Formats: sequence, structure tokens, C-alpha cells
Amino acid sequence: MRFSVVEIGYDRRQVDSCLDELGVRLTRLAAWAESTAGTGREWDRIRREAAGLCGLLRRYDVDDAAVVGRHAGEVEREAAAILARARFELDAAREEARQVRERAYAEAVQARREFEAALQARRRREARADEILGGVTVEPVPVDTPTAAAATTGSGVPATRGAAVGAGDPPGGRDEARAG
Repeated sequence: MRFSVVEIGYDRRQVDSCLDELGVRLTRLAAWAESTAGTGREWDRIRREAAGLCGLLRRYDVDDAAVVGRHAGEVEREAAAILARARFELDAAREEARQVRERAYAEAVQARREFEAALQARRRREARADEILGGVTVEPVPVDTPTAAAATTGSGVPATRGAAVGAGDPPGGRDEARAG
């Protein structure tokens, strides 16, 4: 006999049906054994076996209810424990999510304040630069005016007094530096 496996054990309807059928067959066997009564030890053994099997079926009906009740209590306790653990873990996860959300919000607010402060400082510097540059007048330089860039020697060194005296010498020359 094969029974479908369900969440807890076997399909109760299939098992009950099988036991009912077995009970009917055993009852027929016992009746048949009674009708052929008294022809030897073999028939007595068959009668005892059939009566024992019928008793076994009746006993299982009573015992099964107690076993199922016991197992149901264990299953319910285990389910309640699992549910309690799940609720505890859910509460812990919610609390952690709340803390992360609050921390992220605080960091976002702080970043926005810092950004706005930097933007305000930039605007102040821009206004100050506009104020300073607003008073400056620019006069065009004639094209033929010599500039520092135009006064370079062939080696790319500016033809200034510092370049003529020596790069590391003081403006007065080497002799002044030794005298001092």
C-alpha cells in the first residue's frame, strides 16, 4: 500500500480508507473461519489471527486519536516557537531599518547643509570678485608696445636686470653681495 505524503505524515483519508477495507476483509475472514469451525488446529490459529487483527484495528482507532492529539500539540508548540522567532527577527529587522533610515536622512540633511554653505560661499566670492573687477578700468595697449614677453633673449630667458646680472645674484651684483 502506498499513501500520498502530505505536510505532516500521510493523507489521512487514504489511510482511513485502507484501514476500513482491511477491517472489512478481516471481518469476512473471521466469519469464514467461524463457519468452518472446529476442523483442526490450523483453523484455530486463523481465527485467533483474524480476531487479533480486528482488535488491532480497533485499538489503532483509539490510539491514533491520542497520538495525533499529542503530535498536534507538539506541532502547534513548534509552530508557535517558529512564529515567535520570526516576529522577533522581523521586529529586529524593522528596528535596524529604522536606524539606517534615520542615519541616512541625517547624513543627507548634513550633506545638503554643507552643499548650501559651499554654494553660498562661492556666491559671496563671486560677488566680491565682481565688486573688485567692477572698479577696474582697462585701457587698450597699443600693438607696438614692448612687453616682458617681447624682451626675451634667444635662449628664452627674459632680458631683465636679474637675468643680466646672474640668476642667483642679488640685484646689485656679486660685488655688493660680498661687501655686505
